[in-house]
Amino acid sequence: MISSHMLRPVAAATLLLAAGFGCGGLLLKLKNTSVQKPSNVALYFSVEDTSGAGQPSLAAEAFKIYEDDRLISPFESKQTILNPETAVVRYTLLLVDLSGSITESNSLGALTTAAASFAERVTKDHQIAVFGFDGGKKLIPVVGFTTSSGAVQSGLNALQNRKGKDPSTNLNGAVVEAVQVLDKQLAHAKAPIKFGTLVVFTDGADRAHRVSDEDMHKAIDEASLDIFVIGLGPELSEGQGSKIGRNGFVRAEEQGKVSTAFDQVAARMEAAAKKFYLLSYCSPSRAGTHTLRVEVTTPAGSGSLAQEFNAEGFGPNCNPNTRPNFPIGKVVTR
Repeated sequence: MISSHMLRPVAAATLLLAAGFGCGGLLLKLKNTSVQKPSNVALYFSVEDTSGAGQPSLAAEAFKIYEDDRLISPFESKQTILNPETAVVRYTLLLVDLSGSITESNSLGALTTAAASFAERVTKDHQIAVFGFDGGKKLIPVVGFTTSSGAVQSGLNALQNRKGKDPSTNLNGAVVEAVQVLDKQLAHAKAPIKFGTLVVFTDGADRAHRVSDEDMHKAIDEASLDIFVIGLGPELSEGQGSKIGRNGFVRAEEQGKVSTAFDQVAARMEAAAKKFYLLSYCSPSRAGTHTLRVEVTTPAGSGSLAQEFNAEGFGPNCNPNTRPNFPIGKVVTR
């Protein structure tokens, strides 16, 4: 979403209005915009179909750019797709159940193996931290945010012989505190586009009753995060898991399925990232306020987004590969 502070002047050019809409099967959601001299305009947006599935690997030529309902020649605009990761930082917090039902059984080995494999996959594009929880009030730090899968592996290895201090399950309290940790990390990040993802692994529902379901769900509702839940065994119901894991709930029926469940979540995270595009072009406008519209058509359908921008002071010598000057903001993949 675009917050109000993102509507302030940027390099003497002002973003006035932003919107995304579908027209025949695709929805384009505008997340951030850069407008700067000499005449650079860049849009960061997602493309997905009506089911929410992203449309990956679209070339720059797939998009048509209009200003004031007049199609701009790709040769004139020099439109290009930039690597979106140049303006993006992604944080993932993996929250793992260390209650007695995990540490006192043989589930811990399967968990740490699956979590290490997940971290190796995710750290290619994310900074990841791992925290545990049992029945205690506070989270159990395992490893801080890092891009090193080796550091995560070392932290997880240290859990192998862990004996829990409180065998109960403070799931609700752990989720609330994990949301706070991620929010703090995002607030201090300097990147203009920031994603936060919480992945929760548990074999059961909350038993400690330190935090009510109502307060936990309130914290989730107010968070600008993607949240996935992996449930081991039958105790956590589909309804409970899906309500917490609003971006996905995956059940591992038995220990042998834990790695598969983690792989499914990692695949969903990767797919979500691939639906985003950073489209940059050189505007032919040299003054005044104009309506920009971007359209795309794929076999899944068509869609567009529109916004207004101010081109006052625009001129020649635009390089579409210039790094966009995005205002600081926060977006989510959902």
